[in-house]
Amino acid sequence: MFKKILIANRGEIACRVIKTARKMGIQTVAVYSEADRDALHVEMADEAVLIGPPAAAESYLVIEKIVEACRNTGAEAVHPGYGFLSEREAFPRALEAAGIVFIGPNPGAIAAMGDKIESKKAAAKAKVSTVPGYLGVIEDDKHAVKIADEIGYPVMIKASAGGGGKGMRIAHSRSEVAEGFNLAKAEAKASFGDDRVFVEKFIVDPRHIEIQVLGDKHGNVIYLGERECSIQRRNQKVIEEAPSPLLDEATRRKMGEQAVALAKAVNYDSAGTVEFVAGQDKSFFFLEMNTRLQVEHPVTELVTGIDLVEQMIRVAAGEKLAIAQKDVSLTGWAVESRLYAEDPFRNFLPSIGRLVKYRPPAEVSKDGITVRNDTGVQEGGEISIHYDPMIAKLVTHAPSRAAAIEAQATALDSFYVDGIRHNIPFLSALMHHPRWREGNLSTGFIAEEFPKGFAVRVPEGEVARRITAVGAAIDHVLGERKRQISGQMGGRIVQRERRRAVWLDRQEILLDVAREGDAIAIRFVDADGKAGNAHLLQSPWMPGDPVWQGTIDGHVVAVQTRPIANGIRLAHQGVEVPVYVWTEAEAASARLMPVTTASDTGKKLLCPMPGLIVSIAVTEGQEVKAGETLAVVEAMKMQNVLRAEQDGTVKKIHASAGATLAVDALILEFS
Repeated sequence: MFKKILIANRGEIACRVIKTARKMGIQTVAVYSEADRDALHVEMADEAVLIGPPAAAESYLVIEKIVEACRNTGAEAVHPGYGFLSEREAFPRALEAAGIVFIGPNPGAIAAMGDKIESKKAAAKAKVSTVPGYLGVIEDDKHAVKIADEIGYPVMIKASAGGGGKGMRIAHSRSEVAEGFNLAKAEAKASFGDDRVFVEKFIVDPRHIEIQVLGDKHGNVIYLGERECSIQRRNQKVIEEAPSPLLDEATRRKMGEQAVALAKAVNYDSAGTVEFVAGQDKSFFFLEMNTRLQVEHPVTELVTGIDLVEQMIRVAAGEKLAIAQKDVSLTGWAVESRLYAEDPFRNFLPSIGRLVKYRPPAEVSKDGITVRNDTGVQEGGEISIHYDPMIAKLVTHAPSRAAAIEAQATALDSFYVDGIRHNIPFLSALMHHPRWREGNLSTGFIAEEFPKGFAVRVPEGEVARRITAVGAAIDHVLGERKRQISGQMGGRIVQRERRRAVWLDRQEILLDVAREGDAIAIRFVDADGKAGNAHLLQSPWMPGDPVWQGTIDGHVVAVQTRPIANGIRLAHQGVEVPVYVWTEAEAASARLMPVTTASDTGKKLLCPMPGLIVSIAVTEGQEVKAGETLAVVEAMKMQNVLRAEQDGTVKKIHASAGATLAVDALILEFS
């Protein structure tokens, strides 16, 4: 077994590999760019080596720097994580030449399966069902349009060396193919250093299901069940689960056996994933093989009890698999949410900055429920513009799918992040979506259920009652604390009125509040002034705690809290609203306050995220129609097209290609 390994990656996956290596008694070496000098993976590793400037192309993607770091530290093997160099055939070959072991598949398997075009050819040769498409070299956008016309719309344009949703576009028309082809090539070049793309038929209403395989250097290959990753946005996975609610045992076995046959055909000898697109009728077609550890591997680990990173290390060291196919069983259900630094209320635009507060839920395994948080950040750290916007992967495991979803929902409500915008409200809302809970999924789920994007949600029904009750309980605790302040002047004791008016999203709600032992009793008051039955709230919440955690009438509830002027902002199940709790006298004054409105910026195109202006597609004085491209902005390795929302004439352009802009910086004005 190795004594020391180097992790050629950053963020949560580097931290994940370090945890297993530490468990196995193996020392670790981290590599880092100047932007990651204070990163968590650098702190966790036994040693750390600076390898260059922030740009990945000058640090994490430079093979020579990784090899040199191994030589200087005496690292015997390298784990590549995912992304960066993990699927570059040249990387394990360079390591081998330097006498260093690659903790991953052999270069031949990467060459055969890591390239999306070659993998489809290999799959077709192995008689695996594949999606119709064109796998040759595409010369230009005109050639791409001709191919798409022959295949039939819609089509998927996909980077050959791609992954993580980058370099992928769905096109429904000739114009979309032409634009998507050029954007996909540019993203592929920036992310993978390889601008080749291919075109294939896009299966309508598909589900994304993948099989985890594991092989050794002695010819043994097994499959570890499936994961469903159908909840995607812009072809990037958002929520994953294992097993899939679609598959039955017969389909699972058929997919698993095909995946193993394909892996054996290319002498696969590590952890890898064979991805399929599945129809609602359980038909399936091979998509691609990822010759690396997947982002969503934790759900497989939790339902199988197998540490995939440990298996990769043992296989790389030459050990035979200690697990046979008959030993693999799936127990319970696991759900994973990807927490991203992006603003769901602004079309999921990337958000960068410092994590002023970062308080994930506790990682526990109790009463059949497991909560796991894989992360590469810590409080005070920075989310950089240079890398993927992932903050963490929150995973829950329970005996059933419903219980795993419920545990995930509670854990998301308990996950407190401040300083940047994040997608927790969206993830929390998804967990309570009826269609998601039914398992009626497709890769178009988010586009279909949120056609206009994710908007601010108005609290209704039980969610509104919970937020109102928690707001009143917090106000009561704050009042009790204030009355305990020492050194107050003598005189009449200030007694807060029991009846309060709670202002929730501009709605006034009357209720009575009282302390009953270690609980706070909340009684909602109807229009006639009559108080209803008491709701008992119990919580150890103290002023300053970022999350109110407790029970309401015995049901576990978590609500995020953020102090604001004269009130508190509460977030629960994807709803985030300011709450003001007044006495009746205070409420009378509050009713007289005018409502503020946002200023109109309709005649300006503002940069929606911190990023690099790749191109400006218009000129001053040009008339544009709604939907036309105005500019392309690149941030966190993704190119974002900014389009005109209505017809107009460009009055003045304030930015140029190559400029780096802050969020809300002015790009151009319309007359």
